[in-house]
Amino acid sequence: MKQYETFELSFPFRVDSINPAQIDLSVTFRREDREWTVRGFCDGDTCRARFLPELPGTYRWEARGILSASGEEECLPADGDHHGPVRAEGTRFIHADGTFFLPFGTTVYALASQEDALVDRTLRTLSEAPFNKIRMGVFPKDYEYNHNEPPLYPFEQDAEGRWDVRRPCFPFWRRFEAILDRIGALGIEIDLILFHPYDRWGFSRLSPEEDRIYLDYLLRRLAARPEIWWSLANEYDLFEEKSPEDWDRIEAFVAENDPFGHLLSCHNCFCLWDAGRPRTTHASIQTKALSEIPFWFRKWGKPVIIDECCYEGNIPQAWGSISGREMVRRFWRAFCSGAGCTHGETFLSEDEVLWWAKGGVLKGQSPARIAFLRQVAESLPCPPEPLSDAFRDLSLLSPEEMKAKLEDQNLPAFFRLAMKSLLRMPERDRTAHLAFEFDWACHCGEEAFLWYTDLHCYAAQTLPLPESRRYTVEVIDTWEMTREIILRDASGLTEIRLPGREGIAVLATANP
Repeated sequence: MKQYETFELSFPFRVDSINPAQIDLSVTFRREDREWTVRGFCDGDTCRARFLPELPGTYRWEARGILSASGEEECLPADGDHHGPVRAEGTRFIHADGTFFLPFGTTVYALASQEDALVDRTLRTLSEAPFNKIRMGVFPKDYEYNHNEPPLYPFEQDAEGRWDVRRPCFPFWRRFEAILDRIGALGIEIDLILFHPYDRWGFSRLSPEEDRIYLDYLLRRLAARPEIWWSLANEYDLFEEKSPEDWDRIEAFVAENDPFGHLLSCHNCFCLWDAGRPRTTHASIQTKALSEIPFWFRKWGKPVIIDECCYEGNIPQAWGSISGREMVRRFWRAFCSGAGCTHGETFLSEDEVLWWAKGGVLKGQSPARIAFLRQVAESLPCPPEPLSDAFRDLSLLSPEEMKAKLEDQNLPAFFRLAMKSLLRMPERDRTAHLAFEFDWACHCGEEAFLWYTDLHCYAAQTLPLPESRRYTVEVIDTWEMTREIILRDASGLTEIRLPGREGIAVLATANP
């Protein structure tokens, strides 16, 4: 047993049951005065139970139910490559060992539904890509450019050809986990999508009881994996068969039956999932309106990931034909707002192997630039928070807060006029209206400040740096991937010259 790594107990035991998905087997692990109980699962002629230890030390375990056994294991401390599951802390992500996690994601929805050769090619690509999170699903996908049958299905079928969720297809789950193992070995977090609406097989139309049995088996089998996140659905609001009450039940079941408290979110198409729900740990959002990010931070106080901001590609659909430059812009906008962002590619191909669904190889211009952004991000002393901006801050105020602020006699005249105008505007239109009226900017306390000029072509700017510190100032070309130090001892209001073109960032880092 090793800290932050899945520990498995394996018992040769054949289950004679019409419902091997829900065998009566539980194992309790005890360490000093703490205990954890996990439920075992059937894997053919073997029963298994899995545990995720987050503390080193001696554990005693006891199995009960269809079999009885007990024992003791010594859990060794984690090595430097294992940091434990990622969790939400305020508006940031952090590993169990305290290491910060900055999400730079990609999307390969139907990876597990491809033949082995394509899976291998995709994983080779991922091993050299800049991504540390992947969105992928359990079920196969039926959609444009997605018409293949998967090698295996999660369940067996009954005599009439209907899916029998009580009888898991063990070869499917072994193969699925082998893919997860290889992704996890690359240091990539797996945002696992439990349901999606693009379905011709009937998996999106299971009954509530069938959903529960499927989720029960999946949680017994996968919950002890340190790299797993739960995404209840991709585009949950497109399901015709599931009501809001169904999603309530699904969310509650996943959260209550995960002994290890993994991250949990739900992804939208049009209607945002309410990330303020107590069991939801962070916001997973499909949007192009990145100027809304500060509003969501203020509303929910949780991490935000723009998990779908369109895809770099050239297909005839608007959502899959943005340029590499625009994908890079959206990553920088999100990062400098304190949020994460997720990549995807959709380039036309005669074999219909498009990265966003099936994987293969990366063809776009954005991955190298995302890698460059990740290098810049990980050079910062901590995950940044959004830097206050006068216009943006105004847009976030409620009408009552604006009216109170107008009573301040020292308020500059321009801001007084701006607020009176904003009060006449529908509240939810404000952040969108001001989307390009401010620079995207973030900071790490007084240790570092980062400004992204986006589409603006500034030839000069004034940086409002603290007077109590001295800073090294760099000009960063986010497309050409260059960094140039222009000042080494800046302090206070600092005027700088800029190249006068779009896509420039400025980083000021406090000198030792």
